[in-house]
Amino acid sequence: MKLIIAVVQDKDAPKLMDSLVRAGYSATKLASTGGFLREGNSTVLIGVDDDVTEKVIDIIRKTCRSREQLVTPITPVGPGESYVPYPVGVVVGGATVFILPVEKFLKI
Repeated sequence: MKLIIAVVQDKDAPKLMDSLVRAGYSATKLASTGGFLREGNSTVLIGVDDDVTEKVIDIIRKTCRSREQLVTPITPVGPGESYVPYPVGVVVGGATVFILPVEKFLKI
């Protein structure tokens, strides 16, 4: 058994959860924050049997695509750098996925 932890952008989370449920997988979504843009994201926990791990990864891959977004930084970009007053393109979306072995699973 595996525990799949997927950190996805908030915009992708509802579609991912819906796709997982339609495919017969249960998942738990946790609100989280972090990353370069300090925007909300979601951490999705999915417990699966070893033989379906790749199927779940495919669902994540299909629903959580990377895309470019224009943002206007409100703080200096880096140490010693000045404020950038115009929008810059950054890649957002996609998913960061961790796959961990599960020693034991209990549903109480």
